[in-house]
Amino acid sequence: MSSTESIGRLGSWEGYGVGVIDRFEAGVKGPRPEAWIELHPDPERDKRCSGCNGLVDGIHEYQQRWIRDLPVWGADSWLLVHRCRLDCPRCGPKLEQLDWVDRYARVTRRLADSVARLCRVLPIKHVAEFFGLGWETVKAIDKASLAQSLGPVDLSGIEVIAMDEFALQKGHRYATVVVEPGTKRVLWVGRGRAREDIRPFFELLGPEGCGRLKAVVMDMNAAYEQEVRRHCPQARSVYDLFHVVAKYGREVIDRVRVDEANRLRKDRPARRVVKSARWLLLRNRENIPTAEDQIRLKELLQANKALMTVYVLKDDLKQLWSYRTEGWAKRFWKSWYRRAIRSRIEPLRRFAKKLARYLPGILAHARWPLHTSLLEGINNKIKVIKRMAYGFRDDAYFFLKIRAAFPGNPR
Repeated sequence: MSSTESIGRLGSWEGYGVGVIDRFEAGVKGPRPEAWIELHPDPERDKRCSGCNGLVDGIHEYQQRWIRDLPVWGADSWLLVHRCRLDCPRCGPKLEQLDWVDRYARVTRRLADSVARLCRVLPIKHVAEFFGLGWETVKAIDKASLAQSLGPVDLSGIEVIAMDEFALQKGHRYATVVVEPGTKRVLWVGRGRAREDIRPFFELLGPEGCGRLKAVVMDMNAAYEQEVRRHCPQARSVYDLFHVVAKYGREVIDRVRVDEANRLRKDRPARRVVKSARWLLLRNRENIPTAEDQIRLKELLQANKALMTVYVLKDDLKQLWSYRTEGWAKRFWKSWYRRAIRSRIEPLRRFAKKLARYLPGILAHARWPLHTSLLEGINNKIKVIKRMAYGFRDDAYFFLKIRAAFPGNPR
């Protein structure tokens, strides 16, 4: 077997034989070593049309194309391919279909597969530098590979979903992610968090899918709830503990702490203690690591009745999500609401009245014990994906990356 035949066997360029081979060191043809391999078509091979996949005998013309292959022997590989345009009686002049290179592609399939695999763990810039390819070329390869491997999302059998927003860019630009909690699979990602922004998901779900939906876990986003009610009136909206308690911290504990600090303006030592206690008050008691901080919290609550009241009612509010019967949960809510209204602490009273409007979604947790902690974990990983790429300018590509990162567990 000759050397060219050996290289042809190793290269597996089906239907083509090896002609001239040359190698150039760095600086001769480019900044990196290059291997040039000329490929000539085998006249005895079966030729198929890339349009209809039918066998064709007639040849319209030959075209020379430079195609990149995987690096070999420490050099970038360039293939000079004498490619056929067939005279197809059904499609007219069409390129010959080849198994090792896509139609109109300038890289072989195995190089494209290697690029796509490396893009799973490295930013596009690093992959482009490694293979000596252009940034846009690597992105196009990875995007096409993701679209082909993921395909259309399967929404059959979906009965429960979770919805949440995440920051897309600076300047209060957000996107919405929809997840199937049972399998931890990302079903859909779209820019925005308004009603019209999430409507495409329900249109994709279709009337049958919307009618099958039983519960949707979300934060207290009015747009989400209104759109769910429009498309899936039978589905229960379930509000998550995390978002309610976070809202309580911002609207009640922070406001009362600032008011108390202002009241103690003339007592500077006491004011300093109250102002510096924000994280102690917001943190769960079991998550306070040091004995010193626990003593500080205890002394602060003993010295300030208003802070003691809102802190105790915060812990009590969390118990509402521990019930598995809506009747008992509603009875506990009435007791908590009565205490909040009678506290005479205006931020707490306002919060309780506002929260009462969302009571059905809170009580629904007893029937559907769902939460968005899964979504918070997904959002953290989305931040890592975005940070690794130094941001994405192409929403479709970014959303494909997110879907690929969360394919879901088997049901």
